[in-house]
This record gives sequence, structure tokens and C-alpha cells, in this order.
Amino acid sequence: MSVDHHDLVHELPEHREKIHALKLDNAHFAKLFDEYHVVTKEVEHLENTGVPVSDAMFEGQKKKRALLKDQLYAMIVS
Repeated sequence: MSVDHHDLVHELPEHREKIHALKLDNAHFAKLFDEYHVVTKEVEHLENTGVPVSDAMFEGQKKKRALLKDQLYAMIVS
């Protein structure tokens, strides 16, 4: 099964420079960025390995990733 990679720069390539600058200059952004990538790795691992997990837990992780991405995007475009 092919799984799309959801790292933030891959998702928002047009904002590559702004993402880099925010990671360096904004501690809150950097914390959310790191958390987003931890959750993304967890979701992708579950998708790739087929490890048994409840639908609620899996969907919860995907929703958490989406919320983090929304927060990061708001900071990027502001």
C-alpha cells in the first residue's frame, strides 16, 4: 500500500522559506511543528504496517494532525 507523506514542507512547498524562518524564530511554532511531525510519523507508521488499532484511536490521531496543520498554517500565512 502506498502512503502519502505529509511532512509540512511537502504539504506546503510554496511556504518553505517562511516555515524555515518560523522554526528558527518562533518557539511556539517550532513546538507545534515538531508535534505535527511526531503525529504524522505515528499515523504513517500505522498506515504502513497495518498494526491493529482501534478506529477511534486512528481517527483521533488523524484529527490531531489536521488541527496541528491548521494551527501551523494560520501562523504561516499571518
